Amino acid sequence: MTAADEILDIVDENDEVVGQAPRGEATARGLRHRCVFIEARDAEGRLFVHRRTATKLVFPSRYDMFVGGVVGAGESYDEAALREAEEELGVFGLPRPEPLFKFLYTGGKHTWWSYVYQVRCELPVNPQVEEVAWHTFLTDGELAERLGDWEWVPDGLETYHRLQEYRAGRAPTGSRRPNDR
Repeated sequence: MTAADEILDIVDENDEVVGQAPRGEATARGLRHRCVFIEARDAEGRLFVHRRTATKLVFPSRYDMFVGGVVGAGESYDEAALREAEEELGVFGLPRPEPLFKFLYTGGKHTWWSYVYQVRCELPVNPQVEEVAWHTFLTDGELAERLGDWEWVPDGLETYHRLQEYRAGRAPTGSRRPNDR
């Protein structure tokens, strides 16, 4: 089975399941589904940053400051967050990612409910070569210096800005807290 064949829950504007579709069809038709974004930091507090492979269905070869991906049909956000973080970082035994907030991402023809998490990864990473073409760990200052220079995935960049609002004590626009699932 390819990534395009993976079955996803299709959801409405309230994040209620209204159907299912293969990932490739959901992407091609702009069907709303669910995604997780996990901010992964190493033992020194640096952020995992990577460039996606050229074979990705959405936003190929762009940089991202989150690991994550789609939530499979019948899978919970929490299950997907742990699975995606371990898969993309190439580690097993991560602590369960901490849920922060979720929001509805709408950009161009893409729309998905996005749940944002954070996790500390103190294990050596070995990222999936199918997902990650290049990676490093950056300090917050080093990341800020690259925001205007690198071509970032638009959903990750929006998530990054919403996470900055969240950490500044402001509820990100249109967001919901973990107990609002």
